[in-house]
Amino acid sequence: AVEQFRALGLTPILLTGDNEAVARTVADEVGIEEVIAEVMPRDKVAVVERLQAEGRTVAMVGDGVNDAAALARADLGLAMGTGTDVAIEASDLTLVRGDLRAAADAIRLSRRTLNTIKGNLFWAFAYN
Repeated sequence: AVEQFRALGLTPILLTGDNEAVARTVADEVGIEEVIAEVMPRDKVAVVERLQAEGRTVAMVGDGVNDAAALARADLGLAMGTGTDVAIEASDLTLVRGDLRAAADAIRLSRRTLNTIKGNLFWAFAYN
């Protein structure tokens, strides 16, 4: 999934409430360079807002109650369908499978859909 995100031009960041050592180990294993660990739920919102203030568009994937506020604040909140009802309700999109590769698929599909819409609008205006 991390490789697919990078192929889409995205920069994955691991934002977690887990301790730094565990987060770093997981990040190293999957190839994520930026880790923000030991973050309380309310502080996850602050991290999302900081990234947005830096001019970044933030897509967040989460599955728990502790992710709900940050999912709602992100530009795109993606909840895992295997997660809590609160996370699902707070997100913009729910991934039915509990597989992060579905998030990459959703982003790829939405980009194609947007390009199709733009192309159709161009031809509609050109024709009329």
